[in-house]
Order: sequence, then structure tokens, then C-alpha cells
Amino acid sequence: MRRTDPEGQGPPRDTPARGHGPVRYGPALPDDGLPVLPELATALAAAASRGGEEPVGGGPALLDAARGYWERRGLPATPARVTAGPGAPALLVALTAALGGDVLVPRPCAAWWAPYARLLGRPVFHVATPAESGGVPDPYALLETVRRVRDEGGDPRLLVLSVADDPTATVAPPELLHATVEAATGEGLHLVSDETWRDTLHAPHATVLLSPAEMVPDRVTVVSDLAGALLPAGWPAAVARFPEGDTASALHARVLDVLTALGARLAGPVAVAAAHALDEPEPVTTRRAAAVRLHARVAAAVHTAVVAGGGMSRPPQAGRHLYADLEPLRAALGAQGVGDAQELEDFLTVRLGMPAPGGHRFGDDLQALRVRLATGPLLGGTDEERLECLTSPAPLELPHVQRALMSLRSVLDDLRDNAQRWEPPR
Repeated sequence: MRRTDPEGQGPPRDTPARGHGPVRYGPALPDDGLPVLPELATALAAAASRGGEEPVGGGPALLDAARGYWERRGLPATPARVTAGPGAPALLVALTAALGGDVLVPRPCAAWWAPYARLLGRPVFHVATPAESGGVPDPYALLETVRRVRDEGGDPRLLVLSVADDPTATVAPPELLHATVEAATGEGLHLVSDETWRDTLHAPHATVLLSPAEMVPDRVTVVSDLAGALLPAGWPAAVARFPEGDTASALHARVLDVLTALGARLAGPVAVAAAHALDEPEPVTTRRAAAVRLHARVAAAVHTAVVAGGGMSRPPQAGRHLYADLEPLRAALGAQGVGDAQELEDFLTVRLGMPAPGGHRFGDDLQALRVRLATGPLLGGTDEERLECLTSPAPLELPHVQRALMSLRSVLDDLRDNAQRWEPPR
């Protein structure tokens, strides 16, 4: 029987080699836009003379720091169940290769999840998410997708999800997560929980975030890219926490084999800085809290601008981004030659002077006018301006932030006004 196209979007359009293909171009994690924390720079510099390789999977100091990090979040671990790699993509490649079978992901999902499965020749099936949040598939849609894939001869084994989500910046409610995890484990799927953004909740005392590993300890591998809240994006480092049990032990061993074959080791100085960050000394936690507050304020202002400009967006709850749906502005965008997500990306990137990846980068429908907007580029053009944002009690009132937000509002307001002109008379 002929397998259904897992992407559900038909063949890709012809694009320049430099940049628009699903593998050749993937938008990076939203950067915090801030200067490197001096204490982390000092830790890296102090280890710069290390010439030896870090062991595959990370050395003892890094693994123990990762163990402590998860233990403080209610996820006990032993160093023997923790692995590190040069960024979360390397760890997901190793997990996908080790588990085998077909991969399921929510629609939309982080831009880097699906391309790595495709590079391994694994089909990727997108599953719809509910209206209230992204990152976690609707449980009924998940069961239907698993049934359909198996009926067509597929072998679904892995579900990748994220409670604090890129691209939607939402946090899945515990009741939805519980239902989806129950459905996935009932079908024998292994879960990879991407928890890169768990430490960036905009309202940590008002938002309940649960890890799937708390619900099903023996079927969930947790992955966290430290670029989410602890390290600069240019210092690639990530950690994975494996469940207990003989099956998980064998999975851990296979992942180490894949990382070895790939030569996926952390640079020694980066490993030292990562261990320092995972230990969460006071300067690290203070910077993280200040950065989260800053980006929460800017994200709220961007959300206000999107909604006032006639677009739609869920209120951002985590991260340094939000996901905007400009479908109500389709007529005005069409007059500008914009009819799909790629054209919307091109249009907004030029008009805003900042990256604005379209929803198709995240597995969303190419025809849908959706885009991820990051907050980092709105903080200024120099380290001095960005640091001023971090220390100011009113960052939205700083002139360079006001100008950036005014530019965003101007583009959206113009589209809204033009859309209203296109509306038929009542």
C-alpha cells in the first residue's frame, strides 16, 4: 500500500540553494539578544587552555551538574542516566537513530525536529494541536494518526513534544498533557520531551508546567538545549535525561554509540561553562530571571501590536517569541504579493529588518499566513543598548525599544487599514 505523504504539503517549491529548503534553512532558537554574562565568560576563558577532548556524552563534572539541575526540578537522575551533546539537534538525531521507526511531532513544532528525522530517512507525521496551546498534540488526533500510519504499513515509535513550546510560546495545560501522554504510552510510543524553554515562563507563579517524565517516568527522555535559558546560542551544549530501567539503559548505550559515530563531543571550555551554568550559581539565576522578565514585557507588547493590527496570536507564556496568524489581513497582504507563509516571511523580514520565519518552517501549512516573531532583535543594535534594556525598570520606554515597536506597529497597522479598505460594504 502506498504510504501517505507524512508532511501533507506536497513537493517543496524550487528555492535558491542559499536558503529556503526545509533542511538547508532552519531558523535558529530565538536568541536572548543580550551580552554574555561575565561570570560565564570567565568560566569559559579559564578553561580555554584545555586541549583534550571532552568524553562522548560529557565528562563527570558536566553530568553531575545536569543531574543536580533536574533533581532541583523534581526529576531525579543519576549521572549514568544523563548524556550531553553539542546542542539538542545532535541528541535528537542520536535518539531518533537509536529508537528507529517513524516519528510523530505536533503541528506546528520546533523547526529543527523534523529535518533531522528526514536526514535519517525516517518519515515524520505531523499531528494537530488543540486551540489553546501548541507543542503537545491533541490526544484524539494522535490516536487517529497512529492508527492511520499503522494501517498504511508504518511503524510509529517516537513522539517528540514540548510543554513550553517553540514556536507558539504557549505552555500546555496539565490535563491536556496527561491525556496525550496516556494516549502515546498506550500505543507503545517513546516520548522525547524538549524542555529547552521550561525556565523561561513569563509568569512562573501563575503557570503550571509539568514534565511528561513526571507522569510516565519509564517512557520519557527529556532533552534541554542550554541556549534556552543558560548559555549563549553560540556555545552549543545540551543535556538529555534518560528514564530508569533496562530498556532505557540499552537506549542510553545506543545513543552514546551514535554520538560516538558522529564525533558529537562538546568543546572542553564549553563543557566547563555548561557545568557552571547548570549548577545555577546566583549570578546565573539572577541574569536568567532578569532576561525572562525583559522578554516577557517585550513579548506582551508585540502581542498587543499584533492583535491591534488585526492579526491573531495566543498570549505568549514562555520563551522569547510569539506566533502570529495574519489570516485576517490576507486581502491586504495579497495586494503586496503575499499569498503564503514563504512570501509572508520574505515580506516581513524586509519590512521589519529582522528575521520573521514563516509557519512552514515549523511544519505548519504553507498556505497559512503564520509567522514566528522573536523579541531579541527588538532590544537594540549594540551591546550597550541591550544591556540597558536588561537593567532598566521600564525597558519599553527606552527610545531604541520604542522605535523598534513603533516600526512593528506601523507595518501591522498599515496592513489592517488596507484590509479594511478591501472589506465589501455592508
